Amino acid sequence: MNPPKTLQQAIQFFADYENCRKFMIAIRWADGLVRCPYCGATKIGYLENARLYRCYADHPRQKFSLKVGTVMEDSPIGLDKWLPVMWMMVNCKNGISSYEVARDIGITQKSAWFMLHRIHTSLKDSWTGKIDGDGGPIEVDETFIGGKYQNMHRAKRMKLKNGMKANQNKAVVMGMLEREARRVRAKVIPDVSRETLQNEILNAVERKATVYTDKATGYDRLKANDFVHETVTHLDEYVRGEVHTQGIENFWSLLKRGLKGTYVAVEPFHLDRYVDEQVFRYNNRATRDNPLNDADRFALAVSQIVGKRITYAELTGKVGGTETEAF
Repeated sequence: MNPPKTLQQAIQFFADYENCRKFMIAIRWADGLVRCPYCGATKIGYLENARLYRCYADHPRQKFSLKVGTVMEDSPIGLDKWLPVMWMMVNCKNGISSYEVARDIGITQKSAWFMLHRIHTSLKDSWTGKIDGDGGPIEVDETFIGGKYQNMHRAKRMKLKNGMKANQNKAVVMGMLEREARRVRAKVIPDVSRETLQNEILNAVERKATVYTDKATGYDRLKANDFVHETVTHLDEYVRGEVHTQGIENFWSLLKRGLKGTYVAVEPFHLDRYVDEQVFRYNNRATRDNPLNDADRFALAVSQIVGKRITYAELTGKVGGTETEAF
């Protein structure tokens, strides 16, 4: 099986269900041996007309499809649509909106929106250990995600004039970039207090590492916690020799380009998943030391769909959360 190398090839390749089936088997089971997602048995039969597998072990759910046990489980949308959409999401630098997906593959916008968020769930970075600083100095910064002043309702603009802080109602995203390794971590945090910022760094970075930040007061006790800490004051300078945060700010520009230009209105409740999407693309982009191509990035994304699931009720805040207003 020769996997596709371009989007055009991917659309043509996955239009054939047999290609989808072989590709999914190769991704899910390296030895090519299909296993029951419920009991792990390998005594499996294939029902060609129904495009289902049957487990011969004695349990209630003997029949299953290749989507069971993945983010695609229970979806009526076929693999011939799921896989090209996943290709586009991980390879389009600014993402792809649910309206584009709905038009391109012929489904409703609501289904496309649910589909994209399920893919978001699979893209969450599994890199969870502490950053030890071997990948060079670590740039740390935070950014605010929300509406522009000139686009606000007159009542909100009046509140700002009357003393409300400009970023008070915006979501906060914190990021850490290993400069030489060119890997980033980013997540939504509740606020920019000293306690929050310092705890995030202490939980994610090994002591003795070199950390570069701006002059925000939330970072002013890092030296006391055994970090090598240097700062730049953005009122006077952006770069002082090797000390700067230009790398992580480049990531912010990519994130905001997607949020403002492609997705337009994002609820704070869902922001973490959009951040995960951009982190995946950034950490798996083609570089001199890591020459990934579109096919490699796509294969990596598909390999992460197993064992992850989000339901529509969870996604809309009816289970495990509450819905909030869009930015």
